[in-house]
Amino acid sequence: MLFEKRLREGIHAGTTTVAFRRWKRPQVAVGGRYRTGLDTIRMLAVDVVQPAAVTGDDARHAGFESPQALLAGLRGDPHAPLFRLEFERTRFEPSARELLAADDRLGVEDVQAIDNRLDRLDAAAGRPWTRATLGLIREQPATRAADLALQAGMERAPFKENVRKLKRLGLTISLEKGYRLSPRGEALLRISSARPPADP
Repeated sequence: MLFEKRLREGIHAGTTTVAFRRWKRPQVAVGGRYRTGLDTIRMLAVDVVQPAAVTGDDARHAGFESPQALLAGLRGDPHAPLFRLEFERTRFEPSARELLAADDRLGVEDVQAIDNRLDRLDAAAGRPWTRATLGLIREQPATRAADLALQAGMERAPFKENVRKLKRLGLTISLEKGYRLSPRGEALLRISSARPPADP
């Protein structure tokens, strides 16, 4: 589930506890926990409703002035089912991947282990792409994936898959638009650039 800026801020302020989505099938489950980018929420209810059943209270709790404004702001296929989502904000608990991305205390063994993983990714692709992609993201944070892919000479979808591989190593962070290096990724490139060149 994507959390647009208005929804994220409303959840963080405690004023937004309901959202509506047009989906062909539910993308969330009751009891599931989801990260908004600012907080974590727990899903309390996921129901299919008719547009006429949206109430004034629903609209206010979703951050709109009226049911009409809420329905007008919906995205997606207008013929798809309308889902009403009710949730509560819970204590933010960083994931293991987020903790890894935030860890910039890299020792010699850490750097070697990451370098080995990057080398294997390069070898599997038959070309050295990992460091070049990290460099692109460092130089152009918050740049659209399509624009970065063009500079890398790739299609957008495989470029994004490559970045996901780097994210799994804790080296990049996805933004609303584009990416940035994580503290771990910044530390890796800083250490790598400070190392003397290998003897020929």
